[in-house]
Amino acid sequence: MDDQAIDDSTRTISWVSYILHLIVAVSAVFPGAQMGPALLVVALIIDAVKKGDVTGWERTHFSYRIRTVIWAAVLYLVTFPLWFFFVFPGWLAWVTISIWFLYRIVLGMVRLNGQRPVND
Repeated sequence: MDDQAIDDSTRTISWVSYILHLIVAVSAVFPGAQMGPALLVVALIIDAVKKGDVTGWERTHFSYRIRTVIWAAVLYLVTFPLWFFFVFPGWLAWVTISIWFLYRIVLGMVRLNGQRPVND
């Protein structure tokens, strides 16, 4: 298989992963559309498995998505107790995290479309 076919294949996989992440991010911002956890796990597995197959600027996207999911999960877990004590601060924290997650996914998609690396 030639290098162009491999690049196209990994770029397609990267787009699929970003779209799954985007669906989850939009679901998090709009609570009525909860599709999240299952799709997020699928996207995370895709990223973890395929990360070793890419190099250069494309590899930064796989690492970026993995870090984004891990940070979002940690932030959701840390702010979860707010729901028990104060509903509004819990809601506010989760909305903020969800918007941050959506922003990072859209930023990654824009960079992928421009064939540029993603830097934190």
